[in-house]
Amino acid sequence: MSRTRTERLVNLVICLLSTRRFLTAAQIALTVPGYEHDPSDPRDHEAFQRKFERDKAELRELGVPLETGTASIFDQEPGYRIAQREYALPDILLEPDEAAAVGIAARLWQHAGLAAAASSGLAKLRAAGVEVDPQATLGVEPVVTVDPSFGPLTSAARERRAVTFKYRVPEVDEPSSRRLEPWGVVCWRGRWYVVGHDRDRAATRCFRLSRIVGEVKATGRPGAFEPPVGADLISHVARSTGPIARNGRATVTVRPGRAAGLRRMATEVTPGPDGDRLTISYGDVDWLASRIAGYGPDARADGPPELRDAVIQHLKEMITRHETPAVPA
Repeated sequence: MSRTRTERLVNLVICLLSTRRFLTAAQIALTVPGYEHDPSDPRDHEAFQRKFERDKAELRELGVPLETGTASIFDQEPGYRIAQREYALPDILLEPDEAAAVGIAARLWQHAGLAAAASSGLAKLRAAGVEVDPQATLGVEPVVTVDPSFGPLTSAARERRAVTFKYRVPEVDEPSSRRLEPWGVVCWRGRWYVVGHDRDRAATRCFRLSRIVGEVKATGRPGAFEPPVGADLISHVARSTGPIARNGRATVTVRPGRAAGLRRMATEVTPGPDGDRLTISYGDVDWLASRIAGYGPDARADGPPELRDAVIQHLKEMITRHETPAVPA
């Protein structure tokens, strides 16, 4: 199944789960990304109907309880919905490490392009006067972010398409152009990297996503290359980045009983009147700052100044991402 169709099916499920009333095919076409078409164009409308019929059959084959009915006796066109009582799973007991893995996967899914489309669809439902159940889509809104190039690179790796992008290295002021056949995107030591074949250097290279400047552009046709069988992307990134020299020493104050992750990193813990004072050795100030900012009011960077500034910057970015845009009158 293609990524586009998968996204459309996921958004269709979210849409039908989010309302207790039956939605007609026309309402679904106006709401769910991927069904956009011109109803006045017979060919375009026929193509939509074929697509919608295939998707309904796919959902039923997957066991999704898709119901057909009408909201009232006056409705001439049948509608569709998913009964939450039949779709909900029983309670699943997970071990702590399993729950952590599921949480990471869910947050990553939110930032791979699905959450924005799903949220947009729900907004369209509300605008059309359809009652939306807020409990049905808990977790759709983003909580964390990945680098903007994450989506285009993972798509290109999946489609086996080459990409071009601008890349900045610390020692050089101006970013340089790169042409890459991406094999995959991996996370190493809290950073995202893309690994692939560098066409200009005719060699395997990895690039840190946070250093990619501007837009990642896919070039050429899909299926243009094949990654090496059994390529170990994590090992390549580990060899390329080398060991981190932890020459920095940070002082962080955390609330009693909180910030367990920072406590595990500490080489020294000193109790104080306003919390425990941790001493942490670090090599990448931005990486440590993102960890501290993630604990919110439970952790405070006391020094050095470069770490405090980095934490403040992370917090400002978090506020900007989660600010509610003003609604025009």
